Amino acid sequence: MAPPTVRDLMDARGTHQFAMLRVETLEEAEAAARAGVELLSVPPAMVMDRRFREAAPDAFAFPGDNFYEIGGTDDFLRWAFPLYKHGADGFYCSGSLATVRAMADHGLPVCGHVGLIPSKRTWTGGFKAVGKTLETAQLVWAQCRALEEAGAFAAEIEVVPHSITRLIAEKSKLFLISMGAGAGGHAQYLFADDVLGQNRGKVPRHAKVYADFAAEYDQLQAMRIEAMGRFVNDVHEGDYPAPQHLVDCDAEVVSAFADWLDRNA
Repeated sequence: MAPPTVRDLMDARGTHQFAMLRVETLEEAEAAARAGVELLSVPPAMVMDRRFREAAPDAFAFPGDNFYEIGGTDDFLRWAFPLYKHGADGFYCSGSLATVRAMADHGLPVCGHVGLIPSKRTWTGGFKAVGKTLETAQLVWAQCRALEEAGAFAAEIEVVPHSITRLIAEKSKLFLISMGAGAGGHAQYLFADDVLGQNRGKVPRHAKVYADFAAEYDQLQAMRIEAMGRFVNDVHEGDYPAPQHLVDCDAEVVSAFADWLDRNA
């Protein structure tokens, strides 16, 4: 199957909750696609790898990076065009409204960011919810309206009170991707690191952990150390290499080579 289109996503608002994950590897992308995850946030380089579409042929792919990694409006356009050519379905953009507008003017599907924007958190007080007061709820609404007017089709709405998200979704034309902002969004977004339990840092309140990869990695590391330690011991004790690990040649060849070395070395 082909990935859903922007029109598909817009038409499904309010009738279907989409699942979205941030994945960092092809293995994670393949697992997500096989599990039925419809929307993927991916590192830009992954889109350029032909193996990505083999791994996730029917996922709507949003390559994304922070604006300070990409630059200004012209930089975003130069960044986006090759990705679009290689099959990107939409683009995460935390840049300026002018950048969103320029990308949208070229027909590029743009997803903005409202609420808690980690790269711009200084303006809203750090890593905390945005929209718990009337003033900040109005700010989130204003952010959504500005993105709409600039031509974005979607917005990640992050760590906003779920009641505020629901009210905004009723009035906004955007496809809202909820990260810790409740079921009022049209998609629910988490990081694969958190879902898989491989995040050793602070797990966000909105994250739900479904596996314990960190413990598995610890066990694998212990197995690595134990196996490598036995290898070191075998080397030091002369137990490696053993005859079954060696190749040899006929005794006549060894003798002839030894004679040759004696004459020529």
